[in-house]
Amino acid sequence: MSWNNELRPVPVSSGAQPRGTPLVRDTGTDAANKVLRNTYLLLSMTLLFSALMAGVSMAVGVGYGISLLCSLVSLGLLWFVVPRTANSSAGIWVVFAVTGLLGFGLGPIINRYLGMANGAQNVMLALGMTGAIFVGLSAYAVKTRRDFSFMRAFLFSGMILLLVASLVMLGASLFGFYLQPLHLALSALFALFACGIILYQTGEIVNGGETNYILATTTLYVSIYNLFTSLLHILGVANDD
Repeated sequence: MSWNNELRPVPVSSGAQPRGTPLVRDTGTDAANKVLRNTYLLLSMTLLFSALMAGVSMAVGVGYGISLLCSLVSLGLLWFVVPRTANSSAGIWVVFAVTGLLGFGLGPIINRYLGMANGAQNVMLALGMTGAIFVGLSAYAVKTRRDFSFMRAFLFSGMILLLVASLVMLGASLFGFYLQPLHLALSALFALFACGIILYQTGEIVNGGETNYILATTTLYVSIYNLFTSLLHILGVANDD
């Protein structure tokens, strides 16, 4: 036993522990597991809410103009509101607003693919593939607890490249230039990028790099959204051929 500055005894470990007492309590792992549970709980609720809003949009027959507006508003919330509210309970409501708007905006897109030959099959296939890929990548990241921080610079560069390419193709399509192979390649790149983000974000959670489940949920939801829409576009093009 030693003494501190206030002359109070401070126990010094002799290396022995009472029987049944764990030698080390891995509080870091416990905290990471809690963030992971909260993230998956919120993610599952937002996915269900988004699916409900998509169903409403499909039933009402919302047009592409409303879909674009929903996407723009949700993008504004993602960039400017979510980061400011992520540390408060208000952030949960903002996440539901973002996912609800994105789901509502999906209605016209899904209706369009349902109108194609084998459209329902393609939609269900894209949905199933998205779920299988997400579960597989998440299980790998959680099981191995591998650190994917080395992907950060690559993913950031990929995000900038995809954003610029999307804007260029959007501008070209407005002037009547539409090259389907390039759009197909862009969808494939978006799908790969989404897979990379799922791996990276899940790895950050399980290794303690991400401690905010609201931000983690938002990132994973957007990745799932991009993966689903990209696969749907790829399957739609293949179906047209």
